[in-house]
Amino acid sequence: MSRIGKKPIPKAENVEIQIEAGNIVTVKGPKGQLTKKIPECLEIKVEKDHISVLRPSDKKEHQSLHGLGRTLLANMVEGVTRGFSKNLELVGVGYRAAKQGDNLVLSVGYSQPVHFVPREGIEIEVPAPTKISVKGIDKEVVGDTAARIRSIRPPEPYKGKGIKYEQEYIRRKVGKTGK
Repeated sequence: MSRIGKKPIPKAENVEIQIEAGNIVTVKGPKGQLTKKIPECLEIKVEKDHISVLRPSDKKEHQSLHGLGRTLLANMVEGVTRGFSKNLELVGVGYRAAKQGDNLVLSVGYSQPVHFVPREGIEIEVPAPTKISVKGIDKEVVGDTAARIRSIRPPEPYKGKGIKYEQEYIRRKVGKTGK
C-alpha cells in the first residue's frame, strides 16, 4: 500500500480544480494556473476541503503510479497557492551575479560574463551579489532552472569554488602534498 497515495491533499478555498477527459487536471489559484496529465488509471475525487487519489487495484503498476499521481497533484496545489523557490550561492573570489532586465548575468571565472535567460513563468532574484533565488509555481521547472544555473560552474572539490545550492555540502579533497 502506498502511504503517500492514501493521504488526502488539503484544498484551500481559493483553489479551483477541473478534471478533463484523459485525467488532464487544471489547478487555478492566486499565483496562477497549472495543467498536468495524471496517469489515467487513477481516479481523482474532489471534495469540499480535500482531494483524494484512488487506484483501481493492487497491481504493481497501479501501486507505483498511486504515490506519483498524488504527489504531482499536491505539488500543483501548493504551487498555485504558495509557490516554490530554490536558492543558490556563488563561492569564489570575484564570482558575482547581477540582474539585467529579466536575465541573469554571471561572472564566474570565464573570460566573458555568462548571460542566462530564464524560462517563462520563472522569476530570478539576486538579493546579494553572491546569492541567487529562483522562484515559480511549477516545482519541476524551478528545479530544472536552478540545475541549469548550477551547471554553468558546478562546485569543484579542491577549492570549493562554483555555484552551489544553499544547503549543499561540498566534499573537499586534499590536493597535492609537497615534500
